[in-house]
Amino acid sequence: MMSKGTLGVVSPGDMGHVVGSVIANKGYRVITFLDGRSDVTRRRAERSNMEDVGSLENLIREADVVLSILPPEIALDFAGEAADFMRDLGASPLFSDCNAISPETTLKIDTLMKNAGSSFVKVGIIGPPPRRGVTTKFYASGPHTGQLAFLEGDGISYRPLGDEITRAAALKMCYAGLTKGTMTLQTSVLTVGELLGISDELQAEFADSQKFHWDLMNKRVPFYAADAGRWAGEMDEISKTFMDAGVSGNLHRGAAEVFRLLDASPLGAETRETLNQDRTLDQAINIYADTVRTIKGPKKDS
Repeated sequence: MMSKGTLGVVSPGDMGHVVGSVIANKGYRVITFLDGRSDVTRRRAERSNMEDVGSLENLIREADVVLSILPPEIALDFAGEAADFMRDLGASPLFSDCNAISPETTLKIDTLMKNAGSSFVKVGIIGPPPRRGVTTKFYASGPHTGQLAFLEGDGISYRPLGDEITRAAALKMCYAGLTKGTMTLQTSVLTVGELLGISDELQAEFADSQKFHWDLMNKRVPFYAADAGRWAGEMDEISKTFMDAGVSGNLHRGAAEVFRLLDASPLGAETRETLNQDRTLDQAINIYADTVRTIKGPKKDS
């Protein structure tokens, strides 16, 4: 377990800045680097008592532990950059990838860290950012999971899964394959219903015979677009995971396309801080349908 040392968090996004705040409140020094980052990210870091050290090189030089909390499509490249600095500096902080990546991508990062002389722990995060009354599960795998036991508490439930490095990634991929896969299915059937002109009838039937799903759709579908951009990459990783296991990845490849559609809509520009909490399901579905019509273009005369 790490003594009260220095934890590097990259980056202070929706999840990262809250995790950084939790760890800072435990008495650890929490650092990040904000070069080229947005004003929103800078404000998050400031609110979370995260110290800006200016560059990844400085972060690798100063950190005892590095938590990578990034969009999955850039996780491997970031790990490669971090490993390069570890070799150049002769530094060996423990590196923990906390991203929604496949077991295959996890093994690639494991190789990078071994070649750099650094210990590696894979973490799969399940749940929303930790806060009062909400528990976020950090499933961890690899032979060095004990070094991250300090994460336990204050909204984080730290759950080691054993020495096999890919176990946390596998759990995250299978879990999100259902939860976020369901999000895209709900959104796509409602959008297609609108495009085919049977939206009222479809929604009435859902309300009558699928009350659980209907209530969930009303509560969540209007707000998925704010996160859709980063969730698309997660679906790509899930698709790879399924194909590597011998199961079709087409379902989640399609889910990635749905999230990219939502991200391309006007609602994709929102963040969790700027969400219109009063938006209705009908309003969101109309916007998604209009985005499809725009992308497809006008109908050609037969």
